[in-house]
Amino acid sequence: MKRRSFLAGLGVTTAAAAVSMPHVLRAQAPISLNGAVQFNDDHAFNRALIRFEELVKKYYGKPINFTLHRNSSLGLEKQYFEYMSQGKAVDYGIVSPAHMSTFAKAAPFIDAPFVFKGIDHMNKVVEANILAPIADEVAAKAEVVLIGYAGGGIRNIFANKPLKNLADLKGLKVRVQGAPIWSKTFAAVGMSPTVIAYNEIYNAIQNGVISAGENEAAGVEAMKFYEVAPHLNLTQHAVSIRPICFSVKTLKTLPKELQDAIMKAGKEAGDYGRQLESSEEVIKLDTLEKAGKLKRVPFEERDAMKKLADPVMATYAKEIGAEGIFEKINVA
Repeated sequence: MKRRSFLAGLGVTTAAAAVSMPHVLRAQAPISLNGAVQFNDDHAFNRALIRFEELVKKYYGKPINFTLHRNSSLGLEKQYFEYMSQGKAVDYGIVSPAHMSTFAKAAPFIDAPFVFKGIDHMNKVVEANILAPIADEVAAKAEVVLIGYAGGGIRNIFANKPLKNLADLKGLKVRVQGAPIWSKTFAAVGMSPTVIAYNEIYNAIQNGVISAGENEAAGVEAMKFYEVAPHLNLTQHAVSIRPICFSVKTLKTLPKELQDAIMKAGKEAGDYGRQLESSEEVIKLDTLEKAGKLKRVPFEERDAMKKLADPVMATYAKEIGAEGIFEKINVA
């Protein structure tokens, strides 16, 4: 996101504070920033945040310490988004927009099913800054600024049985993210969606509470979902977009030159993250399938699935006042 959009999102009063806060006290020792990520070193999200650290150090040019807490050691994304909003424990991280809904109703819209036609379409939307109004709302209401957009993975349904068409999806007990739009769109398609914490999906499938979940290749690999749900059904219902987030409460205490470095590095790290994850997608699935760990199942009725979800998306866009954004996304 461009800096002017960030300042607009904070509002005049907060933005003024962000650029004028004295930093004499900070000058006594190197600044320390804490990040959080749910995954291990190999995951694209982790690598995008490492790139963010490297770029901040490069552009700031002064001593600064980063500590990135991996493998959900500080909780899940929902928790550390709340920490960033409160200005404690976590200063930056990558968070699914679905976990921002408590603060900004429009946030999950940018990650909802069938918003993006593919990774190229998502890149066009990001580069055109079409998502700025939603980012502004998050900054104003949650006091978390979206400084870049990682993601880029194609989301499919993994299940303990093959799913080839809409008839197979009927009544499917599938885990969805917490934002209501996910439950509404999946229900419209005929499934039986339920909200379960990300770290509980594996056990929930293993114990028969649900039969399926949905994720991109990086998540399926990292969480070993293929062990309990070896059928990856290629619904291609969404493209993950994962904002790199930074706490406004932290940001406004930092020197202006560091603020500038953070904003610049965030955008570039997001671009890197999207390129990285999208380029690794097929490689990861090929490797897992060749090892006999999962089987890709072609889904025959994606267009029909989208057609059932479209009215729900249109109604949702109207409810949250995002009709203009939705239209711009569709024509991008």
